[in-house]
Amino acid sequence: MSFIKEILGRIFALWAALVFIITMLPVLPVTWVLGLVKEPKRIEIFIKVSKVWISVFFFLTGCSLKIKGLQNFKKGQNYIIICNHNSLMDILVTAPFTPGPSKTIAKIELVKIPLFGLIYKRGSVLVNRKDKNSRINSFKEMKEVLKLGIHMCIYPEGTRNKTTQPLKEFHNGAFKLAVETGKPILPTVIFNTKKASPADKIFFFWPVKFEMHYLPTVQVSSTDNYEAVKHELHELMSDYYVTHQKPS
Repeated sequence: MSFIKEILGRIFALWAALVFIITMLPVLPVTWVLGLVKEPKRIEIFIKVSKVWISVFFFLTGCSLKIKGLQNFKKGQNYIIICNHNSLMDILVTAPFTPGPSKTIAKIELVKIPLFGLIYKRGSVLVNRKDKNSRINSFKEMKEVLKLGIHMCIYPEGTRNKTTQPLKEFHNGAFKLAVETGKPILPTVIFNTKKASPADKIFFFWPVKFEMHYLPTVQVSSTDNYEAVKHELHELMSDYYVTHQKPS
């Protein structure tokens, strides 16, 4: 059975890649034109367009998305949204379906991908994690994003979780950002993206039902210790993931 699934997973991956590219093409000219629009209107329109695009992609690839905890978003408030990171599919789940405009902290290398790079750049704050100046500049840019009333989505694990642990250790950035800006943190736990596109498999895709759970917000202040906040949220999200993760 596992052998058959491996073969089907590659066939599904080919189909998903074709669907992704074909449905992306109409988005490209819109994305280019949005370069003429100022923020935050630019990202507002971009997110709405992306939501339509990814909804079509999910439908044609047999995937669906269930969202819980939308009541944790308060009107007129933007957040630092922190998410677990298991798969490349995570950004397709988070960015388009987060209520309100949002930007994602993302590695600069993917901008080099033909066509997709433009879309990737439009919705992201880019960072070269190997360059200290790039990290400093991206931190400043995230502050500016928050000042504009835009959500900032961060994966504090840094890279995809390829371990057997529920979550990898968190980096400091998201929590320093919260302490310095006073913006509330909205912890978010994503399920099943690892089943759809496992980090340890090459060119594999499986149709699944994704879930994204928004947990109650955590308010911080300038007097808080960001290390303590980091550990508190890591424990909270890890426990939630273990408790609510359904067996394969």
